[in-house]
Amino acid sequence: MGIHIITDSASDITDCARENLTVLPMTITFGEVEYQDGVTLDHKQFYEMLIESDALPVTSQIPPFHFEEAMKKIVSKGDEVIVITLSGKLSGTWQSAVAASGEFPGSVYVVDSENVTVGEHILVEYAFRLMDQGMGAAEITDRLNRLKKRIRLVALLDTLEYLKKGGRISGAAALAGSLLSIKPVIAIQNGEVAILGKARGSKQANNLIVEQISAAGGIDFSMPYFLGYTGLSQDLIRKYIADNAALWEKETNSLPVNSVGATIGTHVGPGAIAVAFVAKQD
Repeated sequence: MGIHIITDSASDITDCARENLTVLPMTITFGEVEYQDGVTLDHKQFYEMLIESDALPVTSQIPPFHFEEAMKKIVSKGDEVIVITLSGKLSGTWQSAVAASGEFPGSVYVVDSENVTVGEHILVEYAFRLMDQGMGAAEITDRLNRLKKRIRLVALLDTLEYLKKGGRISGAAALAGSLLSIKPVIAIQNGEVAILGKARGSKQANNLIVEQISAAGGIDFSMPYFLGYTGLSQDLIRKYIADNAALWEKETNSLPVNSVGATIGTHVGPGAIAVAFVAKQD
């Protein structure tokens, strides 16, 4: 009996080379045209369309039927399934997975990552590490539910406008940011978007991110970690890496950088960078 991981495209895992990994796409709608995130709409195409579009695209959760189809295919081979979804407070995708899992009692385990994008990706990578250690699906699920409380995702945005349009923050909060020409720093806390601070310029914003890393007791480099960026260029994230080399130059020779796709890019817009890591302390 093997174990298969199912996740959603909000995890921004674009390399699906693993045979025991399935990434189900969220639906992105521009006007009246629907696209499958990462399937019929890659990250570059999405940002080109987002920049050119006057209207904000709409993201839709994965329906239970799509989860059920994927689960049935795997369970019929005698394997167990662990489903890792984006935060249940930000999407109904987790509820869809739970509903579908009811058809396969004892064979499917569902984990609400309480996170998004590179934060969600950490849980997926950790699950594969535990599988390599020979753990069973139930034990892995327990470990994931414990680790997710230590995952921190901190992001620097270019604007709050997209969060406002998507209903993730109030119009007043977004207006205050635009009037002050600030760079907002946000985090995912308890599965929801929280504004940590507002800085004038990227230097002050970088300092806020460093403060959050320090408040977590530092980065646990024995665990998976990722950086992410939105938009068509990696220039901002590369500058951030260079400016903050002291955080990791003694710990690692490489930092994995992911492009953040349509599901999350719709709500934060281009020009954002994100850092996701496991805190050394709870």
